[in-house]
Amino acid sequence: MNRRIVIYIASFLFCMLFFSQQSSAQFNERGPFSQTYNEPGDTTSVSDSTEKLFSFKELFRGLAHKDTIKIGTMFAGSVFLPGAAQIYNKDYWKLPIIYGGIGAFAGTGGYYLHRYNLSKKQFDSFNADKLAYENQYGIDYPFTAPELDIRSKNLGTWLMVGAGLVYWGSLMDGVICYQSNREPLPGRATLYSALLPGLGQIYNGELFKVPIYWGGLMVSVHLLCNNNRNYVRFKRIHNEATSPGYTGNISGETAKWYRDVYRRYRDYSIVATVLVYLLQVIDANVFAYMHDFEVSDDIALKIEPAVISPDSAWAINTNATGPMGQNAFGVRIGFRF
Repeated sequence: MNRRIVIYIASFLFCMLFFSQQSSAQFNERGPFSQTYNEPGDTTSVSDSTEKLFSFKELFRGLAHKDTIKIGTMFAGSVFLPGAAQIYNKDYWKLPIIYGGIGAFAGTGGYYLHRYNLSKKQFDSFNADKLAYENQYGIDYPFTAPELDIRSKNLGTWLMVGAGLVYWGSLMDGVICYQSNREPLPGRATLYSALLPGLGQIYNGELFKVPIYWGGLMVSVHLLCNNNRNYVRFKRIHNEATSPGYTGNISGETAKWYRDVYRRYRDYSIVATVLVYLLQVIDANVFAYMHDFEVSDDIALKIEPAVISPDSAWAINTNATGPMGQNAFGVRIGFRF
């Protein structure tokens, strides 16, 4: 997108936001959003407007089964303390599976990755000794290079992935087993989509949206991988082209131009992937809230003349003079559904 267009859009949105904050209702002195609907002696209105999104006190009271907690609080606690959701849901038998699985996979994976790191240190040390020997004596190094333990690297990586899957499964299990009287629960739909894109839409009964979001994610990820691969390629060519003795067909300036282009496209692809992911999370939350909102087929449009009062505090001032003291005549349009 052209940078000038982005600036125009941002300026337009800023102006709309600024003027929307400064404008007031035409026939309501106090404005539609400045009213309060609480009783004068109501002391809960302040606490409701400043409700905390997360509270450790609430979390630990829930884990002690002294109080109920929101699904978001339970999930946040499980992120930092795996198994917290299972404790709150009273699924204690799952705790050994979670901690045993994470510990076994992570411990074994760490062992194999440590073996790979040792082999890599030996390999790097051998190359340094070889280079120093050949520079000093001018002959080939008489020893054989040690092999990198690639098998340990691959095995350790997959074991770490297994530990991550057990951790992810513990979060998903906590969200699934959370007890609620409302279905669909907006918090559950949101966390479903956050943990597995499209699952929140399935939970809301909107299966037709799953191919749309998955298609958007697949296209964005494909473009991300392709642009990153080309960026790495032309970055390597640029480094080679700017080194002495280069005899390739692509000049350094050309390689630099392609490198910058693919880097910019890669960044756009990252933004697109994040936007599609966030959009499907927001979609799951919003449509779970609107699940009970129904519009009747009996929709009617009513048009009738209307007398609009002047901008007075509470009543029509019929004795005032001037344009502000007279009624205005117009048309009132109303929808019934």
